[in-house]
Amino acid sequence: MAPRNTLSAESAEHHSPFSRSFQSSSPLAEAAIARDLAQYDDDDHDDSAISSTENTSESSTVRAASSHVATNPHSLAGSYRRPSFFTSGNHGTVVPSPGDYQPLTQSEREQAIEDERHLLSDNRLIAPEHAHTHGHGKPHGLQHKLSSLFSTSPGQGSSWKRHDSFHSADWRSPEVADTTETSETTALLGSPGGDHHEMNAEEIDRKWEEAVTAGLINTTWRREAQVIGRYSLPLMVTFLLQYSLTVASIFTIGHLGKEELGAVSLASMTVSITGNAVYSGLATSLDTLCAQAYGSGKRKLVGLQMLRMVYFLWVVTVPIAVLWYYSEYILAKIVPEKRVAEMAGLYLKVALLGAPGFACFESGKRYLQAQGVFSASLWVLLVCAPLNAFMNWFFVWKLGWGFIGAPIAVAITENLMPICLFAYIYFKVGSECWCGFTRRAFDNWGPMIRLALPGLIMVEAECLAFEVLTLASSYLGTSELAAQSILSTISSITWQIPFPLSIAGSTRVANLIGATLPGAAKISAKVTFCGAIIVGVFNMVLLSSLRSYIPRLFSSDADVIEIVAEVLPLCAAFQLFDAIAAVTNGILRGLGRQEIGGYIQLFCYYAIAMPISMGTTFSLGWGVMGLWTGVALALLLVSAIECIFIRYISWERSVEEAIARNETL
Repeated sequence: MAPRNTLSAESAEHHSPFSRSFQSSSPLAEAAIARDLAQYDDDDHDDSAISSTENTSESSTVRAASSHVATNPHSLAGSYRRPSFFTSGNHGTVVPSPGDYQPLTQSEREQAIEDERHLLSDNRLIAPEHAHTHGHGKPHGLQHKLSSLFSTSPGQGSSWKRHDSFHSADWRSPEVADTTETSETTALLGSPGGDHHEMNAEEIDRKWEEAVTAGLINTTWRREAQVIGRYSLPLMVTFLLQYSLTVASIFTIGHLGKEELGAVSLASMTVSITGNAVYSGLATSLDTLCAQAYGSGKRKLVGLQMLRMVYFLWVVTVPIAVLWYYSEYILAKIVPEKRVAEMAGLYLKVALLGAPGFACFESGKRYLQAQGVFSASLWVLLVCAPLNAFMNWFFVWKLGWGFIGAPIAVAITENLMPICLFAYIYFKVGSECWCGFTRRAFDNWGPMIRLALPGLIMVEAECLAFEVLTLASSYLGTSELAAQSILSTISSITWQIPFPLSIAGSTRVANLIGATLPGAAKISAKVTFCGAIIVGVFNMVLLSSLRSYIPRLFSSDADVIEIVAEVLPLCAAFQLFDAIAAVTNGILRGLGRQEIGGYIQLFCYYAIAMPISMGTTFSLGWGVMGLWTGVALALLLVSAIECIFIRYISWERSVEEAIARNETL
């Protein structure tokens, strides 16, 4: 997640993309890229070549390692998968979006080599002094700073004296290694203390291949906990900041009254389903198109694909604008509370001003992700999220604008986010792929739209499963709608912790499976699973113990507080199942079996949760408690079924499948 310089287009040819081990490329995207390449200007090609020459010296060492990776089927650098799975919904991904060709940046390849160094050192296959580079390939940026607070440097001090890995008894300490007689493993791997020069990336990768082939690589719970923590901490910050954009309005407006709280909940649900989910779903096609354009070596095509998507989303904004402008009359036909529908319609009219900015932000975010830049969104949110919270308070309470102040703050924030993002691109990284404003952005939309529609369906299915509960609660009364809004917000906030953990687990398992290390992947999965239990229990205890205080943060209405306090223990009870379900989904993604988790969730949410929730709520008269009963049972089933599936899955077969996919690409 750290800021990084953009690699040249030439160096992209040497990348060994993580996704090749787990997903196949898109023929539709390849055809679209080929059509663009046929129209590519010679001037752009020459410019790309010049830039490539300028970057040759700074990345020659890593490219040399990458060329070795091409012949090393076990390399972590060859299987490296970045922790970058983002979602726009309030809960777990129902149908994961398949990633495609995404070349690694220099920083990411260096990080993969560093992981190899540490694992080789942990298994005493290289000396401790070689476990860290000195000035090259060192992890940097916010991700490293956050993780360094919670981890210690491996391979140093007492870790060299431990006897917790197999074959370790054959290795002596560095002080006596030069007098140790040659063993049957020494000829293959070399003495751990015999090399006093700093080992470069190519030597590390070669020793890694030899060690994996010899079956000498193992990992530890401590090592995997450090890696999972390093991956998940910055993601947790990002997710919490992103969700705070919605929470700020609910916090601020909730104390105005229960009608206002119900209205902002209804409006936020409408924005999520008919706006943000549409933009995010359609923009998923850039995960394929921009990444494959970058991988083709023609950088300007990345900017061209983004510009096409921006224009396309602006066109889509027209019917969205019509829907939002007349939403007051539409919602009045659906929601029995006319005053709530009126205020929600007013919110949507103002929020419409921020829709074009959100479309630009979603496109720009994926434009940078295709280049391997994943820190930009975090930095933008670090600026915009606190500002959004301040503007909500300032407009609603300080200036006395009341309810209308919240959507004004949201609209300003959504227009500020793309400005900050493009400022990041201009001053920091990513501008090399900008193509300028060109008429070509209006051509070749067909493949983009055909790739975008499945992503739209995926994201809409994800959002709708939980948002429909908010709509159903409006038939129970204003107090129930307000209470449902608070419960949904609380549940979504607590979920922002286990879901990043699942991303980290998915990334690590995928990397180790791609490196043909099923045993290490199992340990990493167990560490992630234990982390989910810890997080789930923590959330459960927190919500249970503070069930009388948390509702007061959102509302001052006594009826709303009472309903939330009554249902909150049930929400607390399924926090453990929610965390386990999120992590098991991540493990399945890492194993390349994400479709299993998708089908299980679709079945449990729509075939079990929704019927039970509606039946207990309206037929049995359980009220808001009934709405969450179906959700709790569904999450219990999802976590149980996926745990059983992972328990009996063949990890060795997953490795074979990854190798087979790799060979067909």
